[in-house]
Amino acid sequence: MTDTQTATGAPDDIRDAISRRRTFAIISHPDAGKTTLTERILRAGGAIQLAGNVRAKGERRRTRSDWMGIERDRGISVVTSVMTFEYGGCVFNLLDTPGHEDFSEDTYRTLTAVDSAVMVIDAAKGIEDRTRKLFEICRMRDIPIVTFINKMDREAQDPFALLDEISSSLALDTTPATWPVGRAAKFVGTYDLRTRELHTTTTLEQSDPRMIQLGEDLELIEAALPEFDRESFDAGHLTPVFFGSAMKEIGVTDLLDALVAFGPSPRDQATETRTVHADEPGMTALVFKIQANMDPNHRDRIAFARVCSGRLSRGMRLHHTRTGKGFALHTPQFFFARDRQIAEEAFAGDVVGIPNHGTLRIGDTLTEGENIRFTGVPYFAPEILRRVRLEDAMKAKKLRQALTELAEEGVVQLFRPQDGAQPIVGVVGTLQLDVLQARLKGEYGVGIGFDSTPFSLARWVTGDHAKLDLFAQTNRSSMADDLDGDPVFFASSAFMMRRTEEMNPDLKFHDIKQIGLAVG
Repeated sequence: MTDTQTATGAPDDIRDAISRRRTFAIISHPDAGKTTLTERILRAGGAIQLAGNVRAKGERRRTRSDWMGIERDRGISVVTSVMTFEYGGCVFNLLDTPGHEDFSEDTYRTLTAVDSAVMVIDAAKGIEDRTRKLFEICRMRDIPIVTFINKMDREAQDPFALLDEISSSLALDTTPATWPVGRAAKFVGTYDLRTRELHTTTTLEQSDPRMIQLGEDLELIEAALPEFDRESFDAGHLTPVFFGSAMKEIGVTDLLDALVAFGPSPRDQATETRTVHADEPGMTALVFKIQANMDPNHRDRIAFARVCSGRLSRGMRLHHTRTGKGFALHTPQFFFARDRQIAEEAFAGDVVGIPNHGTLRIGDTLTEGENIRFTGVPYFAPEILRRVRLEDAMKAKKLRQALTELAEEGVVQLFRPQDGAQPIVGVVGTLQLDVLQARLKGEYGVGIGFDSTPFSLARWVTGDHAKLDLFAQTNRSSMADDLDGDPVFFASSAFMMRRTEEMNPDLKFHDIKQIGLAVG
């Protein structure tokens, strides 16, 4: 072992680079201000000169994180955007997740690739349904959460009431990291409880009512609320709470400075056989997202991979563990929404885009030779099933290709009936059908409609091969294969699903499919 290596075998320069990585997602209920906060964070980090605004008009509305046409038209996020930038000596990988619940599967997979999450809460509305669901996903993965209470420049709940609601609704300890100075129209900034500094847009005299209120609030905080505990935060039990207004860019640098100071470095990642540590010398990476046609002029297909350990270098040859084949890493890329640049090297925690022509899929593992597979990337049984109706029969081949590519990307789930009927697509919510229709028309020139099916439930089926084959033959009109060729059973109702399970005790029916393994 040389002087520049640690006991793990990783060189010190790799360990230093990893310690400076901060990879986080932003989660929220729709309209809490998530996309606006994302834009302001990027601006504060020097990544853009003019932050977009989803409620602005014309060019000002073209936010950098929402790059897809349907997102810009509707002012919502429907795909995960990845943005890499530097701030405060750290390299940030920011993943802006879909806010709409119809795209929860994409959000869930994205959360497998982050080390922490920023939870955005509307100061007037408090905890909302979507916030609660996303929090539960984070809790399942023990992801540390930083809370940003947004829109303090508007009429809002009392800050103490908001802290109490977070604590009681989410069973999560809270500690204020900053405190608002003024309320609603008189909101002018924050007080940083960690540095004891005022960050205000105007100078205030001690006699100002806002300063008097701040003094009284600080006395209550000191007497009644816990101090920040790093160990409890890292374990996902305590959330530091920041107050601000993304629209007015108040509190944004407070948040970034805190992520620099105590944001988690890259975490260990589980595989089917062992735990991978971020500071291992060998490079490993997990593909958690596929995005096609980010640049329609080049018909590109990008696999987004989270580097889980070691150093990734341009030109290295990797082992693709699902196929057992080699994979040449020619042009890995860092992303800033639609914009990109070549990544000569990347380290654990970084998210890189890997151009490929269908070789890589969601859940794939890349290594320098070791045969391991990362776990925790799920597919959920869809809630809506529709047959695809092609408007122009001459484009049948193009439709097959397009549906396959978009299914690999995770836009929809694609099922091919074993009786040869038209393909069935499965989605969580109806907005996904709108996205599928818009993308097929805009990116592939294929017009489609949707027809109903007699089915309301889909379940993956596993069991003894002979018994599974007999079941498939007996229920041929209700059987299909998913994108990976795994068998799926369709039921017309929950009652019929229960009856089928009772009549086939040797088979298992799953509503979640883990990558590489169906689970219940």
